[in-house]
Amino acid sequence: MTTDTVTDVFEEHRPVLTGVAYRMLGRVADAEDVVQEAWLRWSSASREDVREPRAFLVRITTRLAVDRLRQLQSRREAYVGPWLPEPLVTDFGPAVPDTAEQAVLADSVSVAVLVVLESLSPLERAVFVLREAFGFPYGEIATTLDRTEAAVRQLAGRARRHVEERKPRYDVDPAQRRDLTERFLAAAAGGDIEELLALLAPDVRLVGDSGGKSKAPLRIIESQDKVGRFLMAVAHVPPSDMEIRFLELNGGPALLVLLDGKPDSVFQIDIRDGVIQCVYVVRNPDKLISLDVE
Repeated sequence: MTTDTVTDVFEEHRPVLTGVAYRMLGRVADAEDVVQEAWLRWSSASREDVREPRAFLVRITTRLAVDRLRQLQSRREAYVGPWLPEPLVTDFGPAVPDTAEQAVLADSVSVAVLVVLESLSPLERAVFVLREAFGFPYGEIATTLDRTEAAVRQLAGRARRHVEERKPRYDVDPAQRRDLTERFLAAAAGGDIEELLALLAPDVRLVGDSGGKSKAPLRIIESQDKVGRFLMAVAHVPPSDMEIRFLELNGGPALLVLLDGKPDSVFQIDIRDGVIQCVYVVRNPDKLISLDVE
């Protein structure tokens, strides 16, 4: 391969590599680091025997992500407050024309699923991501992870059961989710506590992620009354330089709060039976860097 061909091949597969790495690690910066390392290995490798570049590159990226995840897990145990994945701008667009495939990819990158994936072992997570999100054959996953196909099938079954047991069970129309997000914003910003409470499930939860670097609850807030009053207190007197934008993050609508033009926080909701089941709030500034709109 010429230098241009080597680069073109890598760039062709970069979206898949980034998708695998992000789902493995839950942070954009960590995923980009892994993909960059994969590029360095690809560009310096002997490629004469590489018949399938995509499989080769996914193998490199997955192994690097497994190693990185093992390093990160000890740090996350010491994380201040709840941990949430870094918000990821998602727009599958024409790159994924099939609606069913878009739904699978969106679900596999949702905040709720990524939080559940945190409780898997690195190998279980790798198998789940490659199989459930990207549909890789068991034999190819076995080669990627240097395991037998039987072992991979066992890991896949265990991971799938674990996720299904803990993943929220709901299927919400995107338009309904957008509508409820807009009503959520209007009620909170307008100080309408009755409307806000009507949108919240009785057992609603609010999960805030600050990493100890900004103000956010250090424990999960539970119940309709407590979550509602917390949100009203937060929205009570908005700063004059505050701006709120709608955008798609992790496969669904989200609210990006900007202060003086800089990302300050992200709000996303999960819905079940027409009401809000969980509110996710990311305020760790390290996780908002990629959303800087300037």
